[in-house]
Amino acid sequence: MLLVFEPGEGIVLREVWRGRVFEARPTTVVRDDPDQLILLLPGGARCGVPIGGDGRELRLPDRPWRLEIRPRGDRSILSFAWPATPYSVLLWTARDHRRVWYVNLQDPLTRTAIGFDTVDHALDVVIELDRSSWRWKDEEELAEAVSGGLFTAQEAADFRAWGLRAVDRIISESPPFDLDWEGWHPDPDWPLPELREGWDVDPGVSDRATP
Repeated sequence: MLLVFEPGEGIVLREVWRGRVFEARPTTVVRDDPDQLILLLPGGARCGVPIGGDGRELRLPDRPWRLEIRPRGDRSILSFAWPATPYSVLLWTARDHRRVWYVNLQDPLTRTAIGFDTVDHALDVVIELDRSSWRWKDEEELAEAVSGGLFTAQEAADFRAWGLRAVDRIISESPPFDLDWEGWHPDPDWPLPELREGWDVDPGVSDRATP
């Protein structure tokens, strides 16, 4: 039976790399429908982040890491995802405080007992909220990931193709981007989500331990 999360329920959205948890974010479910998932990462939530041997937070899983719980920024992020779709779209606040659409290229979300797992594809797209322009983000990071053997050149090309499809989806105002999400606010009674028990258990370890 498919596990469905309720609006306001706290879950964990994890980035997993080759069976190991690379990052974990406590997230609130806004909507969990068969054809669309909407999540909210509240500002100030305490996340599990990857830390390298030098004590710095890692951007890529290209070296050994440990997980530490650290608070994230104070601005909330609303995100949209769809089944079998290798990207999510975030309503993001840029450093200059502008709201933008942010396409996060990633594996389609895999449902777990505590939330969802994915694999980040390094490349992203930033689209102005008024849809007047868009640009690639972190191209150099993707190139570094390819040169380091994390992804193949063909995979990188596929990521770009899906990024273009996401741009078309947003610019054409396909649902749900035909609605005014900038004015949306969460239910004030929803609690701040926390990392649920098992957030740091590697899926690969769990799978091997299951008969």
